[in-house]
Amino acid sequence: MDAQDCQAATTLEPPGPPAHGCVAAWWDMVDRNLRSFPHSCSTLGRKIAALYDSFTSKSLKEHVFPPLIDMLIYFNFFKAPFLVDLKKPELKIPHTVNFYLRVEPGVMLGIWHTVPSCREEDAKGKDRCWYEAALRDGNPIVVYLHGSAEHRGASHRLKLVKVLSDGGFHVLSVDYRGFGDSTGKPTEEGLTTDAIRVYEWTKARSGITPVCLWGHSLGTGVATNAAKVLEEKGCPVDAIVLEAPFTNMWVASINYPLLKIYRNVPGFLRTFMDAMRKDKIVFPNDENVKFLSSPLLILHGEDDRTVPLEYGKKLYEIAHNAYRNKERVKMVIFPPGFQHNLLCKSPTLLITVRDFLSKQWS
Repeated sequence: MDAQDCQAATTLEPPGPPAHGCVAAWWDMVDRNLRSFPHSCSTLGRKIAALYDSFTSKSLKEHVFPPLIDMLIYFNFFKAPFLVDLKKPELKIPHTVNFYLRVEPGVMLGIWHTVPSCREEDAKGKDRCWYEAALRDGNPIVVYLHGSAEHRGASHRLKLVKVLSDGGFHVLSVDYRGFGDSTGKPTEEGLTTDAIRVYEWTKARSGITPVCLWGHSLGTGVATNAAKVLEEKGCPVDAIVLEAPFTNMWVASINYPLLKIYRNVPGFLRTFMDAMRKDKIVFPNDENVKFLSSPLLILHGEDDRTVPLEYGKKLYEIAHNAYRNKERVKMVIFPPGFQHNLLCKSPTLLITVRDFLSKQWS
């Protein structure tokens, strides 16, 4: 299109008169359209002005920091490993089925259900209904709430699932909203709701079989948030396992290795904390454990650099002081070599968990 064509295309000229007369009606229509044009421009102008006012009413840091904080806390945009078909878990781990659970409008969670290895032969060729019914078989159930980044198909998470499955546990591996192929956007309130709904769904199908919430790293905050809500509803969780827990997200984030280099930047900590308050990101493990009565097992690696051991020790101290029945709280520290993600490689992990839960559930 040349300059003359462009000018002709954008000139407000009425089309040619109708072929069959009706000239008066035609000019009336043209007149109405021309009269409405200034009104449409005025409406568009008001919308643009409102958007501009909304943007300029906030400082640049208010626009930048909240999304940045969400990115650093949840890291859910990093959906590695990238070539895993989450709809086909059997390609990564046997006797596992994928299903989706709607927890609220617009939020559908992707979940892998792995049955105990002792039921591998029974599970061959079975559909989701069989797996769901298997939750009543008497084998204990773990609802696994993973940490930030990646998804339920991450290798270190699969290693833990295999260890638990070999040890006789059902494992429901949950991707929170916004993680993996789950829909929605992650928020603290949203992740808490996800954990509560999955736990309640599982309990409704497990009969008398106990169900344990197992949280790792970020998932420990999700687990205690959910457990506190369930406790307040009069339905305490059957058991809670916290792997590499922190006291609260404010403390954990400020000491996160990626952010330590910015701690001495003037105003950084205040801006950082303000952004977390605005987004209501707390995950207060240290406050939540004061209100729990469920059996609580804390696991931490001595050489964990992501969430240092001191946080796990502090959380245990708070919980032990708050629990009336001290035997319901236990902490196990693992020797160097497993860091933040690989306690599943410890030969004593399964024994530790089974021993604790069997005593609590006897």
